[in-house]
Amino acid sequence: MTDPDPALIPDYDKWRLSEREWKERLSPEAYAVLRREGTERPWTSPLNEEKRKGVYACAGCGYDLFSSEHKFDSGTGWPSFFDVLPNAIGTKSDFRLIVPRTEYHCARCGGHQGHVFNDGPAPTGLRYCNNGVALAFRPAES
Repeated sequence: MTDPDPALIPDYDKWRLSEREWKERLSPEAYAVLRREGTERPWTSPLNEEKRKGVYACAGCGYDLFSSEHKFDSGTGWPSFFDVLPNAIGTKSDFRLIVPRTEYHCARCGGHQGHVFNDGPAPTGLRYCNNGVALAFRPAES
């Protein structure tokens, strides 16, 4: 697993919650994705159609993960981004589908977000395929 330095993440220690605390704080759908590494059904997130400027944060702890400037329509049915904000995510290898994939999670609370693939647009060539239920959108102030 690759994680940013916790010293660079605000309130890192505050988000070491018990499973009971996570269950109380999250909806059943968000808990299944964020804490149990589930996947929501494609095309179910209203964030697929979100076009406003703003920031996409972890739905578990509110830590900023993506800028709207990095969002693109991947056609996959999940919100997708070609880059992340600094110190936003950690990664680990996922072998659940036999073929190894790179899973990523919120660097602050460890909440599962999705998987990253090498089929995204320039300039990174990456596609961070995110579960919408794992995100909260905060529009930019006008």
